[in-house]
Amino acid sequence: MTKPIELSISGMHCDHCEITVGGALERAGLGNVEVDWRRGQAGGTAGADFSTDRAAEEVAQIGYTLVSDDASATSTSGRQDIDDGSDYDLVIIGSGSAAFAAAIKGRELGAQVAVVEQGTVGGTCVNTGCVPSKALLRAGEAYWNAGHHPFAGVETRTGGVNLKALVDQKAELVAQLRTDKYEDLIDHYEFDLIRGTARFTRPDTVEVAGRTLHANRFLIATGASPWIPPIDGIEDTGYLTSTQALELTDIPAKLIVIGANAIGLELGQLFLHLGSQVTWVEALDRIAPFEEPEISAELHSLLEAQGAIIHTSATVSKAVRDGDHSTLHVDSNGEQIILHADQLLVATGRRANTNGLNLEAAGVDTDERGRIIVNDQLNTSNPAIYAAGDVTNHPQFVYVAALGGNIAAENALRHTTRTIDFTTMPRVTFTAPNIASVGVTEQQAKDKGRSIITSVLPLDVVPRALVDHETNGLIKLVADEADGKLLGAHILAHGAGDVIQAAVMALKYHATVDEIADTYHPYLTMAEGLKLAAQGFDKDVKTLSCCAA
Repeated sequence: MTKPIELSISGMHCDHCEITVGGALERAGLGNVEVDWRRGQAGGTAGADFSTDRAAEEVAQIGYTLVSDDASATSTSGRQDIDDGSDYDLVIIGSGSAAFAAAIKGRELGAQVAVVEQGTVGGTCVNTGCVPSKALLRAGEAYWNAGHHPFAGVETRTGGVNLKALVDQKAELVAQLRTDKYEDLIDHYEFDLIRGTARFTRPDTVEVAGRTLHANRFLIATGASPWIPPIDGIEDTGYLTSTQALELTDIPAKLIVIGANAIGLELGQLFLHLGSQVTWVEALDRIAPFEEPEISAELHSLLEAQGAIIHTSATVSKAVRDGDHSTLHVDSNGEQIILHADQLLVATGRRANTNGLNLEAAGVDTDERGRIIVNDQLNTSNPAIYAAGDVTNHPQFVYVAALGGNIAAENALRHTTRTIDFTTMPRVTFTAPNIASVGVTEQQAKDKGRSIITSVLPLDVVPRALVDHETNGLIKLVADEADGKLLGAHILAHGAGDVIQAAVMALKYHATVDEIADTYHPYLTMAEGLKLAAQGFDKDVKTLSCCAA
């Protein structure tokens, strides 16, 4: 006799996890298995030899944890004796960076806190975003440099790439960080983790797997997911999202990337470095479209020199699957072109995860893109509900999410009025070389009516770049014409993601470009480029001796 079984399983973070977990459950005697990694759920029909203990053992052997059966809402850690309907000071929906920052802050303030999660603990960054992508990007850069380094007399060999080995190594790192930085903290801070999908039933109540939760305050931190544009035929053609691209175990011979902003550039260059023929298709008039145009142009030239093909001002009108190949019909600058590839990666942005929350019942407003609208105190249109991270209309960076969660928790629990300020928020695109920026661009400053001055420094006058034989890149500074205060810094260089922090501090403390130029910068570091760019406002740095003040 068979009976339906539903299971909650933690540790899943991708489509590949669904396959491996499904196989384990079949070995445990479950038939008609269906697995959803996003919800952290699996189901099927139990045969005569099935048991949850056996299922737990099978999934544990491949690195996952069976949390509960029959889809019950399971509370782990913190207060174990809470009855249904118990009140919390703060209920947090989601378990990523914003959620954990809020939970930690709430516990530090002495609040009773619950975190509700329907899938894998840890959110995007550690599971499917920053950590796994940067791990693979570094590997790709190492492989590329082994065959393309600029140093005379140094022999290297590249050999082949075992992408599965890289992906497995990445998965081990992800699992370790998820344990160390998320799962283990539940016990440490003693808040409750409640498994299930949250749905607002009233402005002050959520329902999770049949259990009603009341709280004085709520925080929505459910993140965002890849967004797929409405291209004719795209669903039938098949495509990779950024999450799926990080799970590939075979390097595609030809890859088309739709979208050439941060995610598309990073992942496209990863496969370019590993040996794929990569073609970018970007709807706007340049790649890295929100950076300074000088940076876009320089990176465009560099990628083409590495073998990439780039189409800008390009609109995809149709996608078709032809056997093992994807075909795109593209209008590029008025010309109709047809592109072919083995794999298609869609990197056209992310959309807030709000479906199913029933925000109408909560009185929470969203914008035209479905993002929760919050003010600078992280409050929504419902005074009892806050939101933080990628689910909001704020910039989608993990450090913004973490700070937002911290601020939201304190404001919610202590009725404070802390605000989040993006004036000195840096952003980094982990291409090789990096793009790093803080503050306003030249055009943004002009749009605000500012009278400005700019300095653009090519890397071929930066000593660090010269000794590295890596002179592709530039540093651009934007300053107020009247008082010389720094308004923005924009860098394309190896190590730019580290160098930008000096510009962040300069902007935070309202430094002028003269003060930057008069500050010590160690010789033969990329950071010295900031000093040279600051000197470039009134000097020709090409005519200066080394370290000239």
